[in-house]
Amino acid sequence: MSKKSFSKTSEELDESPEISQSDLDRARFRVNLEDVPRKQRINIMLDTGVIAYFKSMAGTRGYQTLINETLKKAIHQETLEETLRRVIREEIKPAE
Repeated sequence: MSKKSFSKTSEELDESPEISQSDLDRARFRVNLEDVPRKQRINIMLDTGVIAYFKSMAGTRGYQTLINETLKKAIHQETLEETLRRVIREEIKPAE
C-alpha cells in the first residue's frame, strides 16, 4: 500500500504565482487571527553600553525586541513631573 505524498515537487513550486509589492502592501499582519500593527525598519545609533545591557538582559528573546518593549513602556509611563506631583500629594495627605 503506497501513501500519496502531499508535499509539492520542485516543479510545482516553480509554478507558484509571483508576489508583487502591491500584494505585500495589501497584506494584513495577524497574530492569533487578530490584526497587529506593522513594524518599521530604522537605523539608530545607541551607546555601546546600552546595547550591551539589553543584550545581557534579553536572553533568547532578542535584544531588539527588549528595546522595543522598553520603549513602549516608556511611552505609557507617567512623566517625571506627574510622578513627583503624585508622590507629594500622597505624602501631604497623611500630614493634614
